Amino acid sequence: MSTVQRLTDRGLIRPPRWLPGNVQYETIMGSVAYGVSSDASDLDVYGWAIPPKDDLFPHLRGEIPGFGIPSKRFEVFQEHHVADRDALAGHGRTYDVTIFGVVRFFDLAMQNNPNVLDSLFTPMNCVLHSTRVGNIVREARRLFLHKGAWPKFKGYAYSQLHKIATKQPEGRRADLVAKHGYDVKFAYHVVRLIGEVEQILTEGDVDLQRDNERLKAIRRGEWSEERLRRWFSD
Repeated sequence: MSTVQRLTDRGLIRPPRWLPGNVQYETIMGSVAYGVSSDASDLDVYGWAIPPKDDLFPHLRGEIPGFGIPSKRFEVFQEHHVADRDALAGHGRTYDVTIFGVVRFFDLAMQNNPNVLDSLFTPMNCVLHSTRVGNIVREARRLFLHKGAWPKFKGYAYSQLHKIATKQPEGRRADLVAKHGYDVKFAYHVVRLIGEVEQILTEGDVDLQRDNERLKAIRRGEWSEERLRRWFSD
């Protein structure tokens, strides 16, 4: 049973009626997938589903391109901070759920969107649910990789670096800044993204946890912001 199905059955989320039974793939993302956190109480879940046929092929419901206003097609279902208080033997768990339609998911994967690509390269122990079709896509995941990953991943890394200088931290992120002098969570993502795209360009593959010891050291505050920027420039 998918996580979406379980949360829907318990009334914690309200996705489109067809969605829970058509999720093909779900995986844990975030720091758990990158091997830099042992805290599984908060789970960032990514996945994809196959919408009804007439959503994928609108002509089946009578739509003609160029005539009238086209119906809105499903792209993504998202729910943040979904609290399951009964999980983990009563300790509770919070979910952030992102489920794409197959067309949007494949489009982003072909663009080498870092988050979507990462969801196909998570360790197997992070995969929460996968159908036969989901397994086929995961096994063929390297077909999505290409040189266009470089501007995508570099751009995301630059955005993380920019946030260090400009984003006003709140809550736990403010505590990180107070403790380490800058936001080390943004910092480890800078290094992670550049490490991943180097793997793509040189090996045609991605191991999300290969560099996890260095990433954990950055999260512990063992790199200064100056060192991070120098490393990134090099």
